[in-house]
Amino acid sequence: MVTRRVRAPQFDFAALRRELDLPDRFPPAAQREAEEAASAPLPDRPDRTDIPFVTIDPIGSRDLDQAMCLTRRPGGYRVHYAIADVAAFVRPGGALEEETWRRGQTVYLPDGNVPLHPVALSEGAASLLPDRTRAAVLWTIDLDAHGGTTAVALQRALVRSRAQLDYATVQAQFDAGTAAESIALLPEIGARLTERGLDRGAINLPLPEQEIERDGAGYRLVLRAPLPAEEHNAQISLLTGVAAAGIMLAGGVGLLRTMPPPDPAAVQRLRAAAHALGIAWPDGAAVGRVIAAVDASDPRGAAFLDQAAELMRGAGYTAFDGTTPEQSTHGGVAASYAHVTAPLRRLADRYATEAALALTGGLTVPEWARAALPKLPKVMGGTDRVTSAAARGAVDLTEAVLLQDRIGETFDAAVVDVDSPRRTAPAPANPDGRQPGGTVALDEPAVRGRCTGELPLGERVRVTLVTADPVKRTVLFTRK
Repeated sequence: MVTRRVRAPQFDFAALRRELDLPDRFPPAAQREAEEAASAPLPDRPDRTDIPFVTIDPIGSRDLDQAMCLTRRPGGYRVHYAIADVAAFVRPGGALEEETWRRGQTVYLPDGNVPLHPVALSEGAASLLPDRTRAAVLWTIDLDAHGGTTAVALQRALVRSRAQLDYATVQAQFDAGTAAESIALLPEIGARLTERGLDRGAINLPLPEQEIERDGAGYRLVLRAPLPAEEHNAQISLLTGVAAAGIMLAGGVGLLRTMPPPDPAAVQRLRAAAHALGIAWPDGAAVGRVIAAVDASDPRGAAFLDQAAELMRGAGYTAFDGTTPEQSTHGGVAASYAHVTAPLRRLADRYATEAALALTGGLTVPEWARAALPKLPKVMGGTDRVTSAAARGAVDLTEAVLLQDRIGETFDAAVVDVDSPRRTAPAPANPDGRQPGGTVALDEPAVRGRCTGELPLGERVRVTLVTADPVKRTVLFTRK
C-alpha cells in the first residue's frame, strides 16, 4: 500500500457548499417523518439474526449499508449479503421521499457529510450498526467452486451484525490469517470473482485516491492505494448488482447502471501509450488483464492507468419497462449490472431493490417504485455531477491552501497525462493559445496539478510551483 500524508491548516468548505447549492438541513416535515420512522417498532418479518454478519467500511463510518457472511458449501460457496432496507422507513409520497429526490445521494466533504437521509435513519435506525437488530433486504447467492452463480434468493428479513470492521484492520487480519469466520473466505471468493470478471472482459482501474482526513485542528491530504480487502469487498457488491440486473431483465422492468463498451479508438490509443511507456501488452491479451498487471506505484504504470481512464466513459442509468434497452450492459463490469447495495447513500438503489424483490417473489412491482424508475436516470445523472464536483473541489481547495506559501519552490513529480494528442515527443502550442502541458503527480506532498511545458509521458521531472490560489481552487506548475 502506498500512503503519503501532508497537513493543511484548518479551513472550511462553506464556499464549495454554497457553489454546489448543498442543503444544510432537512425540511421540518421530512425530519419529523424520519424520526417517527426511526422510533417505530421493527417490522414483522423472518428473523435471520442467527447469521453472524459483519460490516466492512472506512474507519469512522456510521451509514452502514451492507453486511456479509460467507460460508463454504458442497461444490462452492454461499454469500449472505444484507442490505439496509431503507424502503421500510421512507413512506412513498411523503415529505422525506420528496427531499431524498432533491438530494439524490450523500455528498461526502471533509467538514461533514450532506446525507441523503436524516441522521436518525442514515446513522441510526436504518444503518446496520453492530449488535442491533435491523430491517434488511437479504441476498443469498450460491456460487460454484469457480465463483459462478448457481442460485439467487432475495427476501426481507431481520438481521444483526456482530462487528463493525474497517479495511485496514481486515487486511491485517487476512495477512495474519486471523480474520473472523464470517469473512475469512473473502480473499478466496473475491479472487475467483475477479478472475471471472477478467475472463468476460471486465476493467478495473486500481488508481490511488487523494483523500482528505481530519488531523487535529486541521486536515491532511492522503494518497492511498486501494487495499486488496477493498477490491475483494467490491466484488461482493458487483456480484449482487449483476444478480439484481439479471432478475430485472428477466422480469422486464427495472433500472440498470450502464456504460458503453470501450471505444475501439480509445483502446488503440491506449495500446500506443503502452508501447511508448514500455508497458507489456501480450498478443491477444484483453485490456482488463493488461491493466490488472500494471504497477500503479511506478510512474509509467501510473501514467498508463491515467490514460486507461479514457475507456470508462458514458456511465449512466437506464430504466426500462416491457422492452429490454438497447444498451443493457456496463462496459467496466462486462455484464448487465444494477445499483442495489447502497440505499442509505444512493437514491436509485431503493427503487431498483424494490423491483428485484417483487420480481423474485412473482409479484407486480409496486406502483410507487415502478413510476419512479423512468425519472431516476436524470436525477441520478445530476447528482452524480454534484458529488464528483464536491469531491474534486474539496481536493483542489486543500491542495491550493496547502501550497499557497510555497510558490517558487521546485518539486519532484511524475508526468501522468499530457495534452491531447497524447505523445511523448514535444508538442506545439495548442490552437487556443494555451501552452502545451499536462498533469503531474508530486512525490511530496500528494498533489496532482496542471503543469505547462514539454512533458514526457510517464517520466519523472522537476517542476516549479507558479500558482496556488485557494479562491479559484487552482494550482499550476511549470517544468523546470
